[in-house]
Amino acid sequence: MQLPYLADRKSIDDAAELISQFGANAGYEAAARAGRSLDQGNHIHFCHWRQIERLIILLAVDQTTGTVH
Repeated sequence: MQLPYLADRKSIDDAAELISQFGANAGYEAAARAGRSLDQGNHIHFCHWRQIERLIILLAVDQTTGTVH
């Protein structure tokens, strides 16, 4: 899985807000927002919401992700 890039605290806040509002469907909502942004030609918001989608998926996984060196 590709780990999300978190540019700032807003990314975490947006993910938390979607999880609060949409529960298990939060990732789908982030994907929908990314799609709408892309349709509008807003590539910056598209990338933001795709990273939020990845963060939400990562938070839903019930195991350790990544490696330790």
